[in-house]
Amino acid sequence: MTSAPTLAELIANAEADSHDHASTEKSTGLRHIHNHAAGTVVWFPTWKTFRSTADWTEAVDAAAAELAKSEAADDKAAAILAEEHAALLQAAALSGDAAAFAGENLSKHLTRAWTLGDAAARAAGRDLPTSGSTAASFGGYPYDVYAEEGSAFASALFNDLVDARRQRMLAEEAARKALKPVSRKALKNAARKAARR
Repeated sequence: MTSAPTLAELIANAEADSHDHASTEKSTGLRHIHNHAAGTVVWFPTWKTFRSTADWTEAVDAAAAELAKSEAADDKAAAILAEEHAALLQAAALSGDAAAFAGENLSKHLTRAWTLGDAAARAAGRDLPTSGSTAASFGGYPYDVYAEEGSAFASALFNDLVDARRQRMLAEEAARKALKPVSRKALKNAARKAARR
């Protein structure tokens, strides 16, 4: 009997076989995003592929233990996911290289979201979520986590992680411009205009 591969093994194999992306996707069940800023390819699992790995059962069991402390597993999962998503965007905004940060953290957050959804469904005695459904644990989450087997989720999250740094830089630039010293001449002109009113 062969054991299921781990997610790390699947991703490592995909990275080693990186020239023919289409056949790699077919053989591994992974998907990819071209990270043009870094000149790399970011491999990530679909929710179906993640459920077939050796990591899935362990991750869902750990998440179920985390949710078992709460009466409403969906609400607890939604709160955990919202908190982790906000922390991830904050960390992306502060990172030196947002594209590299996104590549390193994309699969972790994807699989964590699916794990929480699966654990909440198990705790409530429901079927595991699929592409046709939106789990209650994702009610306030800004992504459709199961659409296109998770590819839409991955693309949107990847873009948001890269944009988080850009948004921080724009906010810092606006703050610097707002603090720019005003010349004496401009102050005098403003005082004259105010006196005329």
